[in-house]
Order: sequence, then C-alpha cells, then structure tokens
Amino acid sequence: MAPYASDDSTTAGQADEQRSGRRTAARYIVPVTVIGVAAATIGLVPALADSGDPDLPKITARQLIEKIAKSDVEQLSGTVKISTDLGLPNLGGLESGLLSGAAGQGEGGSSADPTAKLTELASGTHTLRVAADGPDRQKLSLLENAAEYSLIHNGKDVWGYDSKSNEVYHGTSAESPERGKDQRPPALPKDFAEEALKAVDDTTSVTVDGTAQVAGRDAYKLVIEPKQSGSTVGAITVAVDARTGMPLKFTLTPASGGAAVVDAGFTKVSFAKPAASTFDFTPPKGAKVTEEKDAAKGSEKDFGKGFGKGFDQGGAREHAPKAGDGPAKGLDGMKTIGEGWNTIATFDTGGEGVPSGKAGGDLGGFMDSLGDKVHGKFGSGTVFSTRLVNALITDDGKVYAGLVTKDALVKAADAGK
Repeated sequence: MAPYASDDSTTAGQADEQRSGRRTAARYIVPVTVIGVAAATIGLVPALADSGDPDLPKITARQLIEKIAKSDVEQLSGTVKISTDLGLPNLGGLESGLLSGAAGQGEGGSSADPTAKLTELASGTHTLRVAADGPDRQKLSLLENAAEYSLIHNGKDVWGYDSKSNEVYHGTSAESPERGKDQRPPALPKDFAEEALKAVDDTTSVTVDGTAQVAGRDAYKLVIEPKQSGSTVGAITVAVDARTGMPLKFTLTPASGGAAVVDAGFTKVSFAKPAASTFDFTPPKGAKVTEEKDAAKGSEKDFGKGFGKGFDQGGAREHAPKAGDGPAKGLDGMKTIGEGWNTIATFDTGGEGVPSGKAGGDLGGFMDSLGDKVHGKFGSGTVFSTRLVNALITDDGKVYAGLVTKDALVKAADAGK
C-alpha cells in the first residue's frame, strides 16, 4: 500500500482531505487488520489427523527439517480438509463487507476474484481438492453446497471460476512475477510448513514427537513451540511424510488451550502426475468474465467509497494476504519491536483512534462491543482480539499488533511513550 504523501503542488484543501480520509481509515483499520492478519495466518498452516502410530526409524529434529528442505515433490493430487477457529468477533455480517472491500470485491469486482474468495477459509471447515504439476500448473477447488469455486494456474494464465454466480476472473501471472506468485493457489502443505519453519530461531523449541499416519501414509510429527512467554501461539505440529519428506498436515494450537486455531491436512493424496486436462479451463457459455486490470479499477473505486479519500487501497488489492500483511501494510513509520514469537508490528495511522463511548455515537458503541478498553502510561486505547492475533489501537491513532497477549501490547505501548 502506498504511503500517504504530498508534493509541492498539494493545496491546503487537498491536504485537509487527505488528513480527513486518513482519520476515517483509522476508525476502521484495526478491525480490518485483525481480520485480515488472522485470515492471512492460513498462509502458515495445514493440520494433523492421526490414524495410527507407525514404527519408523528414529530421526532428529534437524534431520527431519533437512528432509523437508530436500523434498522434491512437484506432482500430486488429493483432498485437503481445513478447519479454522480464529475466534473472530461477531460483526453481524459486517466482516464480510470489510474483507471483500479490502480484497477488492465490490462494485465492479467479481465473486470469482481469488483475493476475495479465499478469505472464506478464515473460518469454519472446508474441503479442498488440490492438484499440482510443477511450478507452472496448480489447481485448487473449494467445494461448497451444490457449488464449487476453482482457482487454476496454467502457465501464464490464472483463472478463478465461481460456479454459483457463473463468474470468471482472469489474470496473467506473466504481468508480474510477484503477482503471479501471489495468485498461485496455496495448495501444498509444504508451502505452509516452510512459512512456519522461517520462525525457527533461538526463541524456538523444535522436537520430533513420535509418528502418525496421515492419508494412509506413514509420517513423523515435528513440533515447533515458542520458548518465550507472552505469545498466543502454543505449538505448531507438522506431519512429515516419512518417504518423500513432504508435509502432509499441520496443526496450530493456541497458548490459551482448546481446539486448534487451524487444523488442515490431506485426507487423500497421490504423488502420480495429474492429467494435463486437469489444468485446462475455458469460460463456460454465458459466464461473466472479469479481467484483472478491470477488477483493479473497480475495486479502487469501491474501496474509496467505504474508507475515505487518501486511503490507498491499491496495496491491499494488489497482493494476496500473507502473514504480517493487512490494510496497514506500507503505512509510514511501520516498524517492529521485540523478537521471535513476541515480535509486535507498530505504526502510526496519524488518525484519532477508534470511536468510543457516547462521544463516538452509534459507531462508538458498536466499536466498544468488539474490543476491550485498556489504559496505561500511553493513555488509553482499544484491544481487538482473536485467538491468535491481537491488536491495540491507542486513542491517538497508534497501532500495535502481533501474535502476543493483550498485556504484551499494553507493555509495548507504554514503552513507546
């Protein structure tokens, strides 16, 4: 997302408009950030369904990580089940509007746009069919009641198709290598496990905790845990195929206990080469086709209506969600504090904080119902929470967010004064 800026030709009136838009954005940015970052954690995880305890040769954690790194599986097909319980606040349907706006779906958008459609994985249980044949051909299908959404990457083309609305989205990965990478379906548990392994450092404990059987295949269980206190992450467990080294399943449990935040993994898998026709796609007769460049124009217009002038939606629309991203990505002064699992992202919206109490009118009461009011040396603010991501926005518009507890955010805000 482009930072707010003005050049020598900016008039005082334009500057006021930008500041006004920025304040408007600040009123909404934390709920959207919490939801967006929480949805983005799906980029970290698939999960574990043990159906046995096979007798396998002993292996160390280092050896198992090396086995994952050396895995060269590029061809597969199968079914993945993913359950997500992030504990998102109940926004009475508002969250779907905020997410679709942030992802670019709205007036002039398309229900087949992958950046909007895949946010559905942020909650509930879903079944996916996946297929891959090297880096240039992947397919992911989200199975729904009497409908199906498919995302196909075949060479330079990226297609999204929503059978329910009979809408098609078309992009070209060759337009931008990074954009093409973002559009490719996050279908492989290996991708998710690699993201989790990036967090492994001196603040992390990594062990092998026995064996399991996933989708009929023998696997080792790799457990990744924060050594530090104060993180909302309890443990990440990856089931690694004993033969190929490919992660088959991944579970993230919160430090607070209870059900997994994300539990996803293969229920069926084959490493045979999929038929070439698997990745063929032609828009059905009568389908509405939206080109990527047209969707971007429509989404910018729509986002501007909802979040005020001066709040550049291009960054949120340009990239698929990733851990650490969100509508705040690219704001001036973004920095991190702390280390390891206790890292906190902080930035200043330049706004006036979240509307609160009677002074905030109807919106103030609504926002109070979503968050918890907190006080400290920094003054006061509101914490918005999920089971994994917490975010604090102070009354003067500063934001602190991370995979940390509410107390950790307050402490960080106090230290920032």
